[in-house]
Amino acid sequence: MTASTESSTQSHHDEKEAIAPARLVAYALGNFGQSAFYNALSTYFVVYVTNSLFSGVDKAVAGKLIGIITSLIVIIRIAEIFVDPLLGNLVDNTTTKLGRFRPWQLIGGLVSAVLIVMVYTGLFGLVNVNTTLFIVLFVVVFVVLDVFYSLRDISYWGMIPSISSDSHQRGIYTAAGTFTGSLGYNGLTIAVMPIVTFFSFDAGQQNQNGWTAFIIIVALLGALTALSVVFGVKEKQSTLRTKAQENGNPIEAFRALIHNDQLMWTALSYVFYAVANVATGGVMVYLFKYVIGRMDLFPVTGVIPIACGLIMSVLFPVITRWVPRRYLFLIGMSVMVVAYLLLIVASTNIPLLLVALVLFYLPQTQIQMTVIVCLEDSIEYGQLKTGKRNEAVTLSVRPMLDKIAGAFSNGFVGFVAVAAGMIGSATAADMTAKDITIFKTFAFMIPLVCIVLGLIVFAIFVKIDEKAHARLVAKLTENLATAGDGGGNDDGVGVGVGVGVGDNGEHNGGHASIASEDSALAEYGPELAKRVLLGK
Repeated sequence: MTASTESSTQSHHDEKEAIAPARLVAYALGNFGQSAFYNALSTYFVVYVTNSLFSGVDKAVAGKLIGIITSLIVIIRIAEIFVDPLLGNLVDNTTTKLGRFRPWQLIGGLVSAVLIVMVYTGLFGLVNVNTTLFIVLFVVVFVVLDVFYSLRDISYWGMIPSISSDSHQRGIYTAAGTFTGSLGYNGLTIAVMPIVTFFSFDAGQQNQNGWTAFIIIVALLGALTALSVVFGVKEKQSTLRTKAQENGNPIEAFRALIHNDQLMWTALSYVFYAVANVATGGVMVYLFKYVIGRMDLFPVTGVIPIACGLIMSVLFPVITRWVPRRYLFLIGMSVMVVAYLLLIVASTNIPLLLVALVLFYLPQTQIQMTVIVCLEDSIEYGQLKTGKRNEAVTLSVRPMLDKIAGAFSNGFVGFVAVAAGMIGSATAADMTAKDITIFKTFAFMIPLVCIVLGLIVFAIFVKIDEKAHARLVAKLTENLATAGDGGGNDDGVGVGVGVGVGDNGEHNGGHASIASEDSALAEYGPELAKRVLLGK
């Protein structure tokens, strides 16, 4: 058997190995706690800050302190955006007995669980003793918390390409993780106020005791689900991964991101969506508390997305067998446009509000999963351009974008709360027409513009889909097989970059056989990657 045949056979085996149910469940459980943790960190922490952290302070002073804290969070989040690719590079270059990704699930899951309890308790009550020292130490603790949460998140999603090289199987793992993530994220939305109220022991009010009990539950859930991934999921050493060139240093990691145009266009489209989503979701509690005056209905903002997430997560792998995921994204974004229009004109009409919420949450799972799979598949596109395979670095982009959106949401929620007078002991009866207009402008109108921009970017510039990915994998496999016949060189240039044998013949013309370093290099690069992507 020739080296090329061996490589092709091994690649085929790597792709088509059946999914182990236990491994799929263990992987999916990880995102249940991780998403609940993220919701507590990105959304409800600011709610806690605006409602309880400074509850014993004069309203005017509290407003200033809230502004300081929310501004610091925004600055920290924006600064750490540039750290995520470095963390991805750190993960990509990790070599341990637990593999590349599981060590960071363990460390990130446990450390972040401890730190989130600290910030939700005012650094164990320091806020009530010395506010200046509290603010200084808060910055340090929040930065470290964000870093370790990022390591967990990046290693979680970066693990998928190491589990399977098949686009459809990646979609199944993505769907499973998104499904449980929807349960965790939206389940927290349902549970947060009942938990906080119950443990506050104060006649329906929410105080520090309630928030402390809430965050301890979230921290334990986050730690336990991280352990599920650590002990239940193992990486597969496919030829795609073992034969690729070394990952390189952080500068090369940044360069790999910037030069991967399909990754960048997908990322831009997603960041428009994510900003709109978290901005609206972050102030939904204010809609029910201060605009409608019906906090008893607020749990529907958790029930509806859970139901929608359950349905779409199960259907996504099935639908994508028949409908290209590109169209799922475009249709989903269009449905969200309709939802925003309803929220703008009929947010106080309960029946129409419920319809708007269904339209708002229904397409989100398919939008998020489409983007994640596009990012996963862009790994092979980037590999064909450079010969290097950057898994965690590439998949660090989505958490990085979520941080951008989360930073915007944190500052946005705090700004809206103060600008519209939705802080402290204010009630729906205290709201003026101006307050409501300010709220709707930032909660619905600006996010609507973001959704439209995201839709346009994806429709025009994102070209990577199922067929394009199959062509990329086929070309990478040809390079691997040819290099196995003697085309490689001592430095590993152009060696071992692909899995799966394609049946298209477009690679047979226009390229010399790889028999030297120069010809090996000719099999990689931007022009070749673009031709294969577009099927030319």
